[in-house]
Amino acid sequence: MAKIQLTDRFHMEVKEQGAGVPIVLLHGYCGSSDYWHSVVPLLSERYHVITPDLRGHGKTQAPNGAYTIEQMADDILQMADKLHLDRFILLGHSLGGYIALSFAQRFSERLLGFGLIHSTGYADSDEARQGRLKAVEDIQAHGIVPFIDQLIPSLFNPNKLEQLEDEVRLAKAIGYHTPPQGAIGAALAMREREDRTAVMAATKLPLLLVAGRMDQKVRPDRLFTTEGSNVTQAVIETAGHMGMMETPEEVNEIVSSFVHEITNMET
Repeated sequence: MAKIQLTDRFHMEVKEQGAGVPIVLLHGYCGSSDYWHSVVPLLSERYHVITPDLRGHGKTQAPNGAYTIEQMADDILQMADKLHLDRFILLGHSLGGYIALSFAQRFSERLLGFGLIHSTGYADSDEARQGRLKAVEDIQAHGIVPFIDQLIPSLFNPNKLEQLEDEVRLAKAIGYHTPPQGAIGAALAMREREDRTAVMAATKLPLLLVAGRMDQKVRPDRLFTTEGSNVTQAVIETAGHMGMMETPEEVNEIVSSFVHEITNMET
């Protein structure tokens, strides 16, 4: 675990494990690098896995005010520079997927490939934008704990909540440690993000799209907007919005296969 000083005068917490092709995994909203706790040991048997806590999340500092997706992608660029990652694979879960898309749009030369896991290239709908403001109001009025208690169960396969009781409890514990100003700043970043489906359609980079059949937040059709010889689509039949916690072995297999194909292309 390392603290990396960024130019915006705050530090980012980053974990590294394993050796080989570098894979950067970005967590979702009100999460942390611990969202990947079951996937990292599997992936790091073959690859160099880097898991940062995003701006305003986990043990990374939380600047006040609204964030932007572009700022959060710039944070990842600075992290990559500090860790001397020349080219790497960037995979983002939910919020992390929005950040990965911004990164791919502006810094594609730094990527071997990228992917969205339970995420989308679309911008927020008007209804979702209103929902972001409601989230901000709720956090300001009542704090982070009741917000997390309401949010987290909706992220998992609703038919398997009892079986996933430990995973839900862990996701809640991670969420409780999100600084309120970080949750607010990131909610406003997601609200103002632009539609990047065109970035997905235009990229020549290998692109991985992973959806959960039981996802109540991002339906597969909101993710599978792009097809092509460079695009890998995968549906996890029993996963909701949290495949890395619900079905870590399957996520590992999908990601490992994607990275293996990229490695073969590069050699």
